[in-house]
Amino acid sequence: MVEETRAKLIAAAREAFATKGYAAASMDDLTAAAGLTRGALYHNFGDKKGLLQAVIDQIDAEMLARMRLAGESAATSWDAFMAEGIAYIDMALEPEIQRIMLLDGPAVLGDPSLWPNQSACLRTSTQAIQALIDEGTVADIDAEAAARLLNGAALNAALWIAAADDPHAVLSRAVEAFRHLARGLLRINA
Repeated sequence: MVEETRAKLIAAAREAFATKGYAAASMDDLTAAAGLTRGALYHNFGDKKGLLQAVIDQIDAEMLARMRLAGESAATSWDAFMAEGIAYIDMALEPEIQRIMLLDGPAVLGDPSLWPNQSACLRTSTQAIQALIDEGTVADIDAEAAARLLNGAALNAALWIAAADDPHAVLSRAVEAFRHLARGLLRINA
């Protein structure tokens, strides 16, 4: 019952946040859309901000799965790593991701690089870069530092795209620059 209630609230909030934005989404409207009360929202999430965090966590998990899927068909581990990073940047074109993850999320929850889910993403990226170093594809550098810089580049590219007047035009520029930055990690003979 608790999971069903949480799922209803998250689904209603996700719809409201995506279409109206966080600030304009009324707690009364979204609890009514879920067929629940404000008390259910407070009990499960504490407040509207807690509900936003739950929506972001759900979307983030979906984005991670899509990134992994993008890398699965790559011929090499480097190509997989790049496909995942570019998939993340590409998702910044999607209205729901733009509004919730890249515009309202940072405005309400603060710097996305400090969100709890970013720690897991950073660990995964660090492990991937370390594996690329170990196989001789990437130069022998500090894997965590490289992961932090590339993750930051991808996040800032996505934020730029989401805030742009012409996101599609910015996307191609951001992806090209991301590719060039990342290639700087490769060994000269790779």
